[in-house]
Amino acid sequence: MTSHRAWMRLKSGGRLDLLDPKPDAWTDEDLAIGLSRTYRWGGYSAWDLPLSVAQHSLAVLALREREGKLTPREALRELLHDATEGLVGFDVLMPLKPHLGEGFARLDRRLQRAVDRRYGLPPWTDESYALHKRADRQAAANEAYHVVGWSRDDIRSSLQITLDPLDDDPLPSPPGMSRWEPWPPKLASALFLQRLGELGDAIDVTDALDNITIDDTLAQLAEAFSQLPEAKRRRCRHIPTGKRGLDTLVQVEADDGSQIVEGVVVDGERNDTGAFYFDDHFVVFTTIDTQRGELIRCNGANCHVEIL
Repeated sequence: MTSHRAWMRLKSGGRLDLLDPKPDAWTDEDLAIGLSRTYRWGGYSAWDLPLSVAQHSLAVLALREREGKLTPREALRELLHDATEGLVGFDVLMPLKPHLGEGFARLDRRLQRAVDRRYGLPPWTDESYALHKRADRQAAANEAYHVVGWSRDDIRSSLQITLDPLDDDPLPSPPGMSRWEPWPPKLASALFLQRLGELGDAIDVTDALDNITIDDTLAQLAEAFSQLPEAKRRRCRHIPTGKRGLDTLVQVEADDGSQIVEGVVVDGERNDTGAFYFDDHFVVFTTIDTQRGELIRCNGANCHVEIL
């Protein structure tokens, strides 16, 4: 009889179904443990221990932070860029990936969606992804040379990495350890979990400040809308209340980038739950260009809408 079980029991006691992963299936500690016990470079190393994906993830984040300040969510996105590997317990060697087929790629995409939802990760932009990939490649060059033992020539010719390995480890060496030395799993797990917690706390503070800003904006828009001529107000089916949960604050950007509008939706079709449809025409009230405010008619077919 063939078993269809595809779930793993985690240290927390939770069950992670790899074929249908739920964002709440694992704890942060489960993820840290998984990443600390999943190894780069097929588990091979010139040191006594192999390099964990947890240590690699911290190194990539450190390299990105050298290039400029990141928001807490951007930093979290860097830290968790290989989170799916810790959940599945497998860091695929790059030349092997094409041979694993669409089934494995589909599994990885499902896990990534669960990670994105769990941690509220922002999508990559072309620019941010290019910066991330450069840091990731730099980390790979460093690891190949300092951890695995590849020569500089082989890194370029065989691995096709054109970046030179750095001399200085982007991560501070833990007490009693050398530069570039792979950390034991318990240490890697603890340091990864610590950084994850720090970023989570920073995001909580940022979100709280963002919520205050949104509340103030909604209140100001509602007050400005009330000052519009009655004829204009009566054309709108949703009268702003200034309250979160009742009003919908959006940022609308034309597909060609020619115009960006931030305001509250005052007219448009709604679905059964009361949420606005943004794939058709809708109206936004904004005070961006004038304190008295104006009504902007938008066409969802040729713009991008972000709910704030």
